[in-house]
Amino acid sequence: MDPDSFAWLLTDAGQELLVRAGALGEVDPLDAGTTLRAQGYDGARVAAAMSQVELRRRAASKFGALAARMYFTPEGLEQATRLRVARHRAGRLVAAGEQTLIDLGCGVGGDLVAAAEAGLTVAGVDLDEERVAIARANLAALGLGGAVTRADATTLDLTPFDVAFADPARRGPRGRSFRAADWTPPWTFVEGLLRRDSCVKVAPGIPHDLVPDDVEAEWVSDGGEVKEAALWSGRLAVVRRRATVIGHHGLATLTDEDESTTTVEPMDRFLYEPDGAVIRAGLVGAVAAGVRGALIDPKIAYITSASPYTTPFARGYEVIEELPYRDKQLRAALRERGIGRLTIKKRGVGVVPEVLRKRLALSGSEEATIVLTRARGEGRCWSIRPLTG
Repeated sequence: MDPDSFAWLLTDAGQELLVRAGALGEVDPLDAGTTLRAQGYDGARVAAAMSQVELRRRAASKFGALAARMYFTPEGLEQATRLRVARHRAGRLVAAGEQTLIDLGCGVGGDLVAAAEAGLTVAGVDLDEERVAIARANLAALGLGGAVTRADATTLDLTPFDVAFADPARRGPRGRSFRAADWTPPWTFVEGLLRRDSCVKVAPGIPHDLVPDDVEAEWVSDGGEVKEAALWSGRLAVVRRRATVIGHHGLATLTDEDESTTTVEPMDRFLYEPDGAVIRAGLVGAVAAGVRGALIDPKIAYITSASPYTTPFARGYEVIEELPYRDKQLRAALRERGIGRLTIKKRGVGVVPEVLRKRLALSGSEEATIVLTRARGEGRCWSIRPLTG
């Protein structure tokens, strides 16, 4: 985005253009742009306003109602933390008694917003001047305090701040990278941060053995999707591993202190599919203990139990019957039951649901859900029904 056009959008005239562009949201973008230019607006400013309207629409899934007052770039929106996750993180900092935070690589300021909302005194730095301008504008637009400036995080004295937060850019020379050596700031800098009170946002796939012994690793899911992991150090590290699940009914958390030894048993009346954050954190045993269940295979994260339970840490299903695992026999069984619409769940087997659905070629009027997995090392298939409540 052209810096001059963005700066103009923050003026009274620019805000008026944003309102007019937003009112044309249902109109074809080319027609909307033509309409606004016909009203005397500069083409570059119109393009900037239309871009913000579209980005705000997309940002609503992450930032809710706040998105309508915020500013974004496409890359900045993609990298930004969901507001519910950022608010959870800020809540942990407040509960720990922290008061000041510096965000090292603040992007468009999503984490700064959540921390400032929670009452922390915040400062953000970023190497990119555009992101600095946008983060600063977002704090101002939401009436929040905080300072944002362009700086190299690796050169700063962090001692004035209670907590340092970092979200390293995970990109290498060939694009997105899962290697810590490719991060910016680099892993060596992150290791230094983790020797003090810090929180570092990392990819959910971070290997457990990369996490220092005195650091807490927390995996977070929101709405059933694993969104990130965070490394907590210093006084902020409470346990070794944690799984936090954020849903419509609030927040729940499990830690390695809840973990329990599990057994492997045949499929019983109910099947439980642990949340992805639980699996990443290696806390499936804690969920099994909570539903008084067991694994159906030592290497598969499916739990079976004799009783129905409601738990925020897993989706529950009633097991209706076992079906043939092989395609030909499974197709015959499903056709016999009049199944035409089929939901396919799978874990630990080389099945591509879309391909299998085409091979089955079902045409009945009924619908069903099946799970394809391994139990005691063998491929198995069950018809299941989601538990309600």
